[in-house]
Amino acid sequence: MDRDELELISKQIRRDIIKMINKAGSGHPGGSLSATDVMTALYFEVANLSPSDPLNPNRDRIFYSKAHVTPLIYSLLARRGFFDPEKLFEFRRFKSNLQGHPFIHSLPGIESSGGSLGQGISVAVGSSITAKRMKWKHRIFCLLGDGEQQEGEVWEAYMSASHYKLDNLTIIIDKNRLEIDGFVKDVMNIDPFSDKLIAFGFEVFEVDGHDFDSILSAFDNTKTANGKPKAIIAKTVKGKGVSFMEDEAGWHGKSPDDELTRKALSELSY
Repeated sequence: MDRDELELISKQIRRDIIKMINKAGSGHPGGSLSATDVMTALYFEVANLSPSDPLNPNRDRIFYSKAHVTPLIYSLLARRGFFDPEKLFEFRRFKSNLQGHPFIHSLPGIESSGGSLGQGISVAVGSSITAKRMKWKHRIFCLLGDGEQQEGEVWEAYMSASHYKLDNLTIIIDKNRLEIDGFVKDVMNIDPFSDKLIAFGFEVFEVDGHDFDSILSAFDNTKTANGKPKAIIAKTVKGKGVSFMEDEAGWHGKSPDDELTRKALSELSY
């Protein structure tokens, strides 16, 4: 799939995100929009997935430690063919399968339940250890936020990933510099982040998280079986693609009204 095709898909996913959250009246637009490009590349170009056979044992596993970005998760799954995109607009409705945080038994393509920050990476590490011990060849990916790096459990998981030489694991950090309370550096600074990951035994690739050439090159570099877990640090913009949401912590978990939704969709038009 070429860059132009990925750009079109990512724009469709951003439109889905805005429309889903507006219709539901709640959700997390900022971090969903920032991670859209890197996750579009993963789902549509990199990962070995089987929408018609979602439990295929040879599939790659994609976990979410930053699991509140369900508008992004559900849109990716629907547009990749795991379920009918019309279901997207049942987001957060009572008794809907598309709740505010993912539930493993609700939809095909969901590898684990999530919600509390820090937990998803531990599940991904456990999956990676299992794959290593069983000599399975699939790969494991996990998306985390940069504010989430303030969780102690995250660093315990990183230490385990290095100790067990999990070169089948790639973590993706959505480094949009903002969390619900403001700038990450003001809440609890995590930098120099790349140096810390290297010290923990990771092979690190820093990329422009909105440039598909850079993203795909990094994913290609993570295939090396050298005994080191891999980390892609994607430098992104919170709320990317919607002018009034970009770089605004206030849009971490807030729904746009109808007028702002129309403005956002006009900016995301084809």
